[in-house]
Amino acid sequence: MYLVSACLAGINCRYNGGNSKNLSVSKLVKEGKALPVCPEVLGGLKTPRSSCEIIIDESKNKRVISKDGRDFSKEFIVGAEKTLEIAQIIGAEVAILQSRSPSCGYGLIYDGNFSGELIKGNGLTADLLIKNDIIVYSDTLATSF
Repeated sequence: MYLVSACLAGINCRYNGGNSKNLSVSKLVKEGKALPVCPEVLGGLKTPRSSCEIIIDESKNKRVISKDGRDFSKEFIVGAEKTLEIAQIIGAEVAILQSRSPSCGYGLIYDGNFSGELIKGNGLTADLLIKNDIIVYSDTLATSF
C-alpha cells in the first residue's frame, strides 16, 4: 500500500483550495493501492490557508512560517506525526508526495523567502517518513508506479 499526498489524488486540500492531481497517483488510489492523506489538514489547518515555507532558525531547527509571518510549525509537526501513524497502520513502505511543499516536499523545497526559489531539502512530513524507513518519492516520478 502506498501513502500519497491527498492533493495528488485530486482532493482540494492545497493551501490555495485547489489540488495537484496526478493521473498516476489518482489511478493508484482508485485501484485501492494507495491511501491519500494531507498532513497539513491532519495538523488542524483549514483549506484554504496562508502559504507557508520552511526557514531554519538560529538553533538549526526547521520552522514553518506563513507569508504573513505566523509560525505554523506546531500544526505541521502534528500533521507529520499523524501521517506517520497512518503510514504505519496501513503498512506503507512507500510514499508519493507533492514536490516543493513544506510538508511533503522531497529533495527540493522553497527557500523560506517566498521568492519562488528552490533549495535542497525536505518538508517536515517527508523527513519524518524517511527517518522511519519509509521510501519517499516526489510526485515528479509518479508516472512510473
